[in-house]
Amino acid sequence: MIITSLAQDELMKEYKVVVLGSGGVGKSALTLRYVQGLFLTRYNPTVEDFYRHHTRLDEEEVTVEILDTAGTEQYSSMHQLYIDHGQAFVLVYAIDNKQSFRDVEPLLNQILDMKKTRNYPIIVVGNKSDLEDLREVDREQAERTTKDLWLVPHIQTSAKEDYNVTEMFRRVLRMINSYQNKQQAAKRKQYQKSESGCCVLL
Repeated sequence: MIITSLAQDELMKEYKVVVLGSGGVGKSALTLRYVQGLFLTRYNPTVEDFYRHHTRLDEEEVTVEILDTAGTEQYSSMHQLYIDHGQAFVLVYAIDNKQSFRDVEPLLNQILDMKKTRNYPIIVVGNKSDLEDLREVDREQAERTTKDLWLVPHIQTSAKEDYNVTEMFRRVLRMINSYQNKQQAAKRKQYQKSESGCCVLL
């Protein structure tokens, strides 16, 4: 049987990733670098962009749906819709903008509140690592905050230099796999427990 390209696309496992963060931190730059291999020095502020990207993850062909969101305050009311959509979240700040790092925690808390779990696939990304001379967010302090207080992983990237961009997205996809596997295992365990508690009356 011949499978068309459309059918193959439908059979691929799909991942839904949402990129959030303040305006100007490089959310679109990271997304475009990953999806198209491009770095644009100028572009209009994003309202909302949606990308589908086919890639290979651990010997499997998969489809990644990326929602690149607005960072301005006027669109903050859309966050609930973005969070409903996502299987994983990339929370981006710029290393040369301390306020953008402060803006991450409210986003994180909103996601955890809506998803009702502390273990959802989330990664904090310090972008623009090529601007080391302009750094306002200390790397070690950011890593301690994200890992020890927020309990989520942290990675530094540069969309301009294509540093850690693909690695970051691959890590996020593996986090989705891990989370889904744990959820399925918990459901199986709960089912087995309920089955073992049944009584048969003769």
